Amino acid sequence: MSEQLLQVKNLVVNVEDTEILHGIDLEINRGETHVLMGPNGAGKSTLGYALMGSPRYQLTNGQIWFKGQDITEESTDKRAKAGLFLSFQNPLEVPGITLGNFLRNALEQRTGQRIRPWEFRKELKKAMDVLQMDHSYADRDLNVGFSGGEKKKAEILQLLMLKPDLAILDETDSGLDVDAVRTVSKGIEEYQKSSKGSLLIITHSTKILEALHVDYTHIMVEGHIVKTADASLIDEVNENGFAKYE
Repeated sequence: MSEQLLQVKNLVVNVEDTEILHGIDLEINRGETHVLMGPNGAGKSTLGYALMGSPRYQLTNGQIWFKGQDITEESTDKRAKAGLFLSFQNPLEVPGITLGNFLRNALEQRTGQRIRPWEFRKELKKAMDVLQMDHSYADRDLNVGFSGGEKKKAEILQLLMLKPDLAILDETDSGLDVDAVRTVSKGIEEYQKSSKGSLLIITHSTKILEALHVDYTHIMVEGHIVKTADASLIDEVNENGFAKYE
């Protein structure tokens, strides 16, 4: 029997005074890959931010359980240390801290242990090679002057280095050309193999999914999950769109 990793019960989420999510139920077991699809404005990204504990997203009802612990009231940093990870649609630029230093600090916070510099550099270069990233990016300020594709690769680099228990990937493929999507997809596949972590992939495009085994697909419309099925639902959406669910 698979170990339950995430359980979301009747989650209601407001942004300012507007209710965006209306009673979401979701369960993800260890090692599973779930895909969340839906039309623009359905609330998909809101769910990702709410799971990560962003203060802008107010939970007015429901519970979030992660690895057997109720994290509904926990802060974002505690959720991250517990093994939750969220990649952003539009990663922020952070002047004054290099990508390498950021990753080393995050890894030490995640593990609670000091990491030898040479060991860290070895693992970092190996992960960068998977993503076909120039090693010099490790010494550049985080995302500063990076192209859109480079920022997305830097997000997946974090995924490979931190090895979270559950990674929420929010439109990681948006704005990427075909080659970049293929490279990012390879990085996600490597994460699955090396960490046996779970994934919640929020996406409009299915190109990023082609090399991945998908266990469950969810359709969200107007703040409700209206259908859950296996990977065959992806093909149905590609063929017919979301019109039948709206």
